Amino acid sequence: MWAPCAAKLRDCWAASSLILSRCLSLGVSMAKSKFEYVRAFEADDTCLPHCWVVVRLDGRNFHRFAEKHNFAKPNDSRALHLMTKCAQRVMEELEDIVIAYGQSDEYSFVFKRKSNWFKRRASKFMTLVASQFASSYVFYWQDYFEDQPLLYPPGFDGRVVVYPSNKTLKDYLSWRQADCHINNLYNTVFWALIQQSGLTPVQAQERLQGTLAADKNEILFSQFNINYNNEPLMYRKGTLLIWQEVCEVTVKEVKLPAEMKGEKMAVTKSRAKPVPLYCDIIGDAFWKEHPEILEEDS
Repeated sequence: MWAPCAAKLRDCWAASSLILSRCLSLGVSMAKSKFEYVRAFEADDTCLPHCWVVVRLDGRNFHRFAEKHNFAKPNDSRALHLMTKCAQRVMEELEDIVIAYGQSDEYSFVFKRKSNWFKRRASKFMTLVASQFASSYVFYWQDYFEDQPLLYPPGFDGRVVVYPSNKTLKDYLSWRQADCHINNLYNTVFWALIQQSGLTPVQAQERLQGTLAADKNEILFSQFNINYNNEPLMYRKGTLLIWQEVCEVTVKEVKLPAEMKGEKMAVTKSRAKPVPLYCDIIGDAFWKEHPEILEEDS
């Protein structure tokens, strides 16, 4: 007696599935909940069209984070390389990013002018960049700090700024690189006074109060025999990430005819990857060498 009922149940299920699939294929809207009115409270945060969208991340309370995790002063190359690794992961996940620039505990990501990623919603740009970056920081921590356990998870805040032209975008990146130079020069002298001259942080701060760049360079050279221009470019200029074709060699097993065994061979493939550069971006030389970055404006 159950066989006819089971057959009818199968027929009803098949019919329901067919109707549902047809409705979806034809774009038929489904019944809406009475609670759906709350969507009207969402703010419209669409970025202006035909503009560069920049997401800048900053480490939250990173002075404390650096102290707790024994970062080297004035610069810790491990921390800077970790930041760049995280930025590379962000670019690989969100391919609409054309260029990124980082220094200290911050990174800026520039999206294409014509990007329609998530309908250009600022909240999507910011939250996905921040979450991808923060999770990567924790994921890759041990690759760069093998002997230093992560004591607590880091945090990053973000902001979205829209720039209408190539000039304003270049000025923004120039501003961040100038900030890198100013801060690094100060920190280099500040920590030299503490580590090599035995001054306290307060005394070092008082010693540098009111000094200009030329004064700081003179202190470094005369007191510590340090030529600031010989410091690593990564410290002085920050890190720039751009897409470049990179050849990668992988070993794969090649299948041969049945009577022969498979052999392992090296296979070379070329693919685009975000590559770090340490160079000046305030002048025109970089932009003339890489016109493809801004070509959408032509």
